[in-house]
Amino acid sequence: MEVFMFPTGTTIIISVLSVLLAVIPWYLLNKLWLKPKRFEKLLKAQGFQGEPYNLSVFKDKSRQNYMLKLQQEDKSKFIGLSKEAAPSIFTHVHQTVHKYGKKSFLWEGTTPRVIIADPDQIKEVFNKIEDFPKPILKSIAKYLSVGIIHYEGKKWAKHRKIANPAFHLEKLKGMLPAFSYSCNEMISKWKELLSSDGTCEVDVWPFLQNFTCDVISRTAFGSSYAEGEKLFQLLKKQGFLLMTGRQTNNPLWGLLATTTKTKMKEIDREIHDSLEGIIEKREKALKNGEPTNDDLLGILLQSNHAEKQGHGNSKSNGMTTQDVIDECKLFYIAGQETTSSLLVWTMVLLGRYPEWQARARQEVLQVFGNQNPNIEGLNQLKIVTMILYEVLRLFPPLIYFNRALRKDLKLGNVSLPEGTQISLPI
Repeated sequence: MEVFMFPTGTTIIISVLSVLLAVIPWYLLNKLWLKPKRFEKLLKAQGFQGEPYNLSVFKDKSRQNYMLKLQQEDKSKFIGLSKEAAPSIFTHVHQTVHKYGKKSFLWEGTTPRVIIADPDQIKEVFNKIEDFPKPILKSIAKYLSVGIIHYEGKKWAKHRKIANPAFHLEKLKGMLPAFSYSCNEMISKWKELLSSDGTCEVDVWPFLQNFTCDVISRTAFGSSYAEGEKLFQLLKKQGFLLMTGRQTNNPLWGLLATTTKTKMKEIDREIHDSLEGIIEKREKALKNGEPTNDDLLGILLQSNHAEKQGHGNSKSNGMTTQDVIDECKLFYIAGQETTSSLLVWTMVLLGRYPEWQARARQEVLQVFGNQNPNIEGLNQLKIVTMILYEVLRLFPPLIYFNRALRKDLKLGNVSLPEGTQISLPI
């Protein structure tokens, strides 16, 4: 008579380990080598060219480290005003296109990023937003890439509807004094640096960064200005840590415990607690019928409160506290760097073309004289507006859009496999 033996704990553990030892190597082989090589073969068969895939994408030739190396080399050279800035700003992509042509691709770890430069294909991408969604954020990038710019579908529509009142022209008019105050403060600091002959050499970049931070802190948080300043410093630290976390393209990143990830989690918690405290005070005042602050956060909370009341106080029809926190982060992330970049490039180009600088100055003096700017006068600055638009055309704050494929698709006459990313340069 045969006796059936139930497996012991040791037997089960050995069996599980055996399965894992068989599956994990195959998983890694497929993810780190076979699948990327299939992507490469398919793209090259359709006329795309790029650097051959190899495992060095996780070492010193990774996209980020390679780009950083090239940018550090360029920093040792002066970028003359007569030269293009793209090779230094958009180094790796610029060199890829220069070497392989417009039908080219590069690697984001194990993921191919195809550069789409054909206008008809770009139009098709934007006309089929459901087929070409935004990429899913990777681990630590989620700490900074937040808010409405990463939402899609119904959530995007809901957040845009609630946030829109904060950016109506009438609301922005009331913020002009804060803009003017911060600007006058910065210019006063520059005047203090003047030598006896009335000249000086100034690195304007840190001044412009502090200026935009100051403006956003005042207009976004009003009476909570000090907390807003603290928030900016924390987000700045997060940005630095994100840039130094070059391992983000490593597919095993989520399994690794690093000092960078630990610090980013700590800072994110501090940012969350700080914003949560500000928001809870404002929401409590709003529920008690107290007057709301006429700053961006106050308008956003008022709009969110009205949206919930319009649907029977249903939480699903408004923003959660976490949603509002993310939008507050976005005020800084989307507003600070973009505005600073616009201002510094405007100064660079006005220095290159003094005749346009003279025309812009003459227009400002003609409209305002020695008076502080006002909304009505700003609408009359045709030359200044034209200059700003031209700077945005030449040096846009966003240099490309990324989209990710979550299924096999055909874009024009090109077949792209699931998992591919596409870049649409501006």
